[in-house]
Amino acid sequence: MAAVIAALVASTRADALTFASRAGSPQASSNWAGYAASAPAGTAVNFTDVTGTWVQPKIRCVKGRADAAAFWVGLGGLSTSSQSLEQLGTSAQCNGSSATAAYDVWWEIIPAAAVHVPLKVMPGDKLSAAVLVNAQRVALSVKSLTRGWHFSKTITVGHALDVSSAEWVAEAPTSCTSSSSCRLVTLADFGQVVFADAATTGNGHPGTLVDPTWIASPIDLVSRGFSSSLLGRGAAVSGDSGALPGQLAADGRGFTVTWQQNVAQPIP
Repeated sequence: MAAVIAALVASTRADALTFASRAGSPQASSNWAGYAASAPAGTAVNFTDVTGTWVQPKIRCVKGRADAAAFWVGLGGLSTSSQSLEQLGTSAQCNGSSATAAYDVWWEIIPAAAVHVPLKVMPGDKLSAAVLVNAQRVALSVKSLTRGWHFSKTITVGHALDVSSAEWVAEAPTSCTSSSSCRLVTLADFGQVVFADAATTGNGHPGTLVDPTWIASPIDLVSRGFSSSLLGRGAAVSGDSGALPGQLAADGRGFTVTWQQNVAQPIP
């Protein structure tokens, strides 16, 4: 199971993310839905931490469909030129034959594969997660506010880390059988996920998604009208499922992401 989870969650790597920017509108992605904080045009913001909570949704499995969904907070990976992404969260998979999804906890520092964490998570559990970057050190922390467990790990990496953005995301993962053969997995029907307590620090300044120091961009996961590939991997949009983020709370600390069928990219 850990190997399967790693292959799926590894889809959150920067080269799996393809955006189509629309001025004054949400960005469109083939696999992400949620919000991202990044620097306003002509400025630079280095994000050093990101935090958030969510309640694990119950996944609706359909016989014959091997769907999946992941929920996470992270730093980096927003730009299509990004070479790193530091993140952790939960995922759920439907194997196509069972009506019950398998739930998992994981962390990942791109370009390395995702790492399974042997802790129990089930629908209705409230999770709190944080990612902190200091030079080449990445501190990861996730705890179940429902079950009482806590996991933390600090890793020193040799490659450059991307701290140009902060994200709170529901994702359609990618399944890879090799480094050159990947496909987007159909986004599982998770109903709705609520992200709360969202906060980040950029250039030493702490704030929420409505802080004027950065721009908070909503991201639509579209399933129609979006032509993309994974940097030549040939994994275009798969399935008929998408997801849309709702409006930000007035304090910028929360929003919902809702699963929907046939989400089309609006014409700019």
